[in-house]
Amino acid sequence: MDTVTRFDPVAEHERTRAALTGVLARVVAAVRDAPDRDAASGLPGWTVGDVGAHLAAVYLACGAAFTGEEIPWNAVLPGDEPGDAPLVDRITALNARAVALLDPAERDGLADLLARRGADFLRATEGLAPDTPVAAPWYGEGVTFPLSAVTGLMLSESLVHGLDLTRGTGARWPIAPHEAALVLGQFMPTVMPMTVDAAKARGVRIAFDLALKGGPRLAVVVDDGSATVVRDAPPRRYDCRITADPVMFLLVSFRRVPIWKAVATGRMRAGGRRPWLATRLGDLIGTP
Repeated sequence: MDTVTRFDPVAEHERTRAALTGVLARVVAAVRDAPDRDAASGLPGWTVGDVGAHLAAVYLACGAAFTGEEIPWNAVLPGDEPGDAPLVDRITALNARAVALLDPAERDGLADLLARRGADFLRATEGLAPDTPVAAPWYGEGVTFPLSAVTGLMLSESLVHGLDLTRGTGARWPIAPHEAALVLGQFMPTVMPMTVDAAKARGVRIAFDLALKGGPRLAVVVDDGSATVVRDAPPRRYDCRITADPVMFLLVSFRRVPIWKAVATGRMRAGGRRPWLATRLGDLIGTP
């Protein structure tokens, strides 16, 4: 029988902050060194400058509760999407509007803006408990996240969109396994239940054992339109076990790498009683 692992939430939160500090510096350098911010990025439809503007909006949204900086929510919330639209669709539409928040002058100083907002967040949240509640209205009215998840969100956005930036500039963008593992442990347990596609998951009951090499182990249970994600879950019977390299799982989750490539390179594999269900996970739980 599998043993139950444990993690120290305070120590892991501090490791996430340290990782974010390093990745923020890399993002700022990538934006500053970009030869042409109007060049296409690795994200279809967005330029390198658009990706940087999106990150500026993310850093503002995550830090405003602590820094007091004003957010023009009336420009991005609420949208025209129906309230019962899948959250992934609503966040995607919000992202498209948020990219337009920066005026040309702010885009000219984008690297400095990213550096300031990232530093402001880290400074304002230093010493706070990882379970400190943080308002996250972009995920819905009255929604709060623990600070650990918000920090993981900033790390996730910085890693994934740093890749988008450098795919447009031709620079290298390595992602370390421990950086990806921190995202998967700190952010994913909070956001995955929120991004389940209720229509697709209606009537579906599947228990996934998600084991990230060198990283966290998550029990992801889809149950008739909803989902729960638990770290350090007690041993139980699972329908499908997914073992994956944390970097590859992060990139597959955010649709930067196709799942067939992850399987073909041996960095993701399925097992358990019903291994063929592995491909359902990404279909049932989306990412914006």
